[in-house]
Amino acid sequence: MDEAAQGRAEAGAALPPPRLVVLVPAHDEATQIEATLDGLARQTRRADRVIVVADNCSDDTAALARRCGAEVYETVDNADKKAGALNQALVRRFRRSTGTDRRTAAQDGSGVEEDRRSGPRRAELAPSPDLGEDDYVLVMDADTVLAEEFLAVAAACLDADPDRAAAGGLFYGHPGGGLLGQFQRNEYLRYSRDVARTGKVMVLTGTGTLFRVRALRQVADARGTGLPGRRGQVYDTLALTEDNELTLALKSLGWGVASPPACTVTTEIMPTWGDLWRQRMRWQRGALENLRHYGLTRTTARYWGQQVGMGFGVMAFQAYLWLTVLLVTASASFHFSGFWTAIGGIFVIERVATAWRGGWRARVVALLLVPELLYDLFIQAVFARSVVDVLARREAAWHHVATPAP
Repeated sequence: MDEAAQGRAEAGAALPPPRLVVLVPAHDEATQIEATLDGLARQTRRADRVIVVADNCSDDTAALARRCGAEVYETVDNADKKAGALNQALVRRFRRSTGTDRRTAAQDGSGVEEDRRSGPRRAELAPSPDLGEDDYVLVMDADTVLAEEFLAVAAACLDADPDRAAAGGLFYGHPGGGLLGQFQRNEYLRYSRDVARTGKVMVLTGTGTLFRVRALRQVADARGTGLPGRRGQVYDTLALTEDNELTLALKSLGWGVASPPACTVTTEIMPTWGDLWRQRMRWQRGALENLRHYGLTRTTARYWGQQVGMGFGVMAFQAYLWLTVLLVTASASFHFSGFWTAIGGIFVIERVATAWRGGWRARVVALLLVPELLYDLFIQAVFARSVVDVLARREAAWHHVATPAP
């Protein structure tokens, strides 16, 4: 090794490792928060700080978080749901000044302000040095449990590539929920399998993603000019799906992203069909609205292609379904077709193989085929309704589900 290379190596070795701060936005998550924090306590790479961002909670979320040893940041006058809560917490972490000017903090969106008659409106976290450009921030849902090696693998992923902004998780569903729960677990299994196999990350999931601070600061600086949103805020508060929008923002700025196969999380499933409909409507509406705001660019071309492909898929599936119904009802007798039977057999094998890791329940549901086809019809109905609502400019709503403890 020459002297210059040795000097660079010694300089790199002298640098302290990146600090890692965890932010857990939580709204009325008393049934889930203890399991989430227990999962963080079991990490092979421990976080330097764990901060629960308690947003407009009416239950014991904050008290339970403190009892588990986490710090708690309580939002002030936040009307912007999860994105607004995270912006309030992140702005405080990102502020490069060490001053205590509360008026500036209130103006920049951090939610820190002072009532002149009664003093500070809430107790702040203990003072801490600002996060460095190459420190890391994990943002994860309060209803999610990380695999024990998540933080270690995600941090190593970012350490290995300074041009990588984030390492996101692959999500799987909590057990339970009957047949509806199994449908969702099979869906998540197939999605995670595709991401792990292709390496193509479409969304840095809100269930758990580790970000490089420098990348998030660049997003905040670009808001209002090159990116949608308000300057100084990391998350666009107008986005229904803040994780999808932030993914587009990072990619638009030229950052790389990844989802290492070992970075797995287990997250909530919707307990009822009505809850599932509202969740998926938000996801789909959010994806379409994000693309409308970003337009057609080199970054969004694949996303537009995905949505167009989904549209054609809906039409093709409906045409096949109705053609099958017409053929069956028009024929007086059943005619066996070896060709179509073989095609159907291949389709069933593919469904079972892609859900194999989910265990025998996942395999049985996939083998039966018809129940999952009906579930696919449900998801397609969500897509069709979302397109209609976007074209009609109907207002979309956020839906929170209080789920039982895993």
